[in-house]
Amino acid sequence: MKRIYLSLIALITVVVGLLLFVFIDKDREIESVEGVQTQVLGNGMKVVVMENRRAPVVISQVWYKVGGSYEHDGITGVSHVLEHMMFKGTENLEPGEFSEIIAAKGGRENAFTSKDYTAYFQRISNEHLELCLELEADRMRNLQLTDEEFIKEIEVIKEERRLRTDDNPSSLTYERFNAVAFANNPYRQPIIGWMEDLNTMDVGDLRDWYQTWYAPNNATLVVIGDVRAKEVFSLAKKYFGSLKKSEIPILKPRREIQQYGIKRVQVKAPAKVPFLVMGYKVPVLNTAMDIDEVYALELLAGLLDGGNSARLAKNLVRGSEIATSAGAGYSLYALHDSLFTLSAIPADGVDVRDMEAALVAEVDDIKNNLPSEEEMARVRAQVVASSVFEQDSGFYQGMKIGILETVGLGWQTNNEYVEKIKAVTAEQVQQVARKYLVEKHLTVAELVPQSNGVEDASTLSAGMANSGGRHAH
Repeated sequence: MKRIYLSLIALITVVVGLLLFVFIDKDREIESVEGVQTQVLGNGMKVVVMENRRAPVVISQVWYKVGGSYEHDGITGVSHVLEHMMFKGTENLEPGEFSEIIAAKGGRENAFTSKDYTAYFQRISNEHLELCLELEADRMRNLQLTDEEFIKEIEVIKEERRLRTDDNPSSLTYERFNAVAFANNPYRQPIIGWMEDLNTMDVGDLRDWYQTWYAPNNATLVVIGDVRAKEVFSLAKKYFGSLKKSEIPILKPRREIQQYGIKRVQVKAPAKVPFLVMGYKVPVLNTAMDIDEVYALELLAGLLDGGNSARLAKNLVRGSEIATSAGAGYSLYALHDSLFTLSAIPADGVDVRDMEAALVAEVDDIKNNLPSEEEMARVRAQVVASSVFEQDSGFYQGMKIGILETVGLGWQTNNEYVEKIKAVTAEQVQQVARKYLVEKHLTVAELVPQSNGVEDASTLSAGMANSGGRHAH
């Protein structure tokens, strides 16, 4: 009987061991596709590596799947504030020491917050990669958020908001434009946050945000440069592998409600010249029913604003001289539906309404007349060349990988880009213009200069940036 009892215990031990082996979190196998190697650690953190031996330099980036679009009313800007506070010390480092250590090794580091992600990066000699990973792992779980540091830093961020938005007429116009364009899409909120929310934010808001979203199973490590992938995976496991994963909230879909007509907003602010921005609601890769439409929208933006030979520059700036500058914008990589934008500064004496009509006329021309194959070929070549040139920069290679991974598209999507763009026809460009660039999808914002203006709206890109800015030391 004793022998049977012992045998039963041994059998139970074996079964339990097998069950633990099957269900315990384990590192997945390393995958290698087209020069990119990936591995998911047992705690859910994804590691992506591209070997590049051009120089003994490495780019290390940690991307968190959280940004301005994750926030709710009352705490807008919390992702950006937390980005600043990530440099203010851990259980092992004093405030600012992270940056001092990287600088002492000859490296550069910074961070940025966007609508859909927050990222931290270092560019450094490859011999110091291990140091970077050790420091990043430390602040992923050991950040010290104190009232003393928060009170100082929130004032820095308020001043940043004043300089970059409140006192910048084009940025202020873009901010109010987005707030009006979207009703329930979270892109209506500014990444830096409303000043009213910054005024009432406290360190407890940051602790909650940090504990909710900053976890290995909500992060992607991207390493590009003169490294050996197997060594990177080993270091990632050494420093991040033991960090506990968290229960990441599953957010409800936040699809924009239907719009029933044109929306308009005026921004009256100190400025020297008027400024106009128009936006049509459009899908992105994550939301489109037909992804070919997304690449057609990308080509449409290139037709209108793809250098000096593009239509807006040729027809409105140099041709009729109705505008001193004009542009179009569209980004296909996002979590939620976005906007296809047209923007311009009218020339002296030109009424903003005439400027708006001229922009609409350029869109209508594409709707009514197929672009020539010669023009399509030129724009395809420009768009593809721009994408290829980005590959010369390790940092931008990492950026593209990080963005695609973080918004849920996967880095492989980048490999499809060139062929998808080359396949777009003039008919498809015309179809998306007719379908999406229509009045019922349109929002128009106008900057109305006030007489005491000392600023101008000459920098069109200022309000279009999808970043909450980099931290100040």
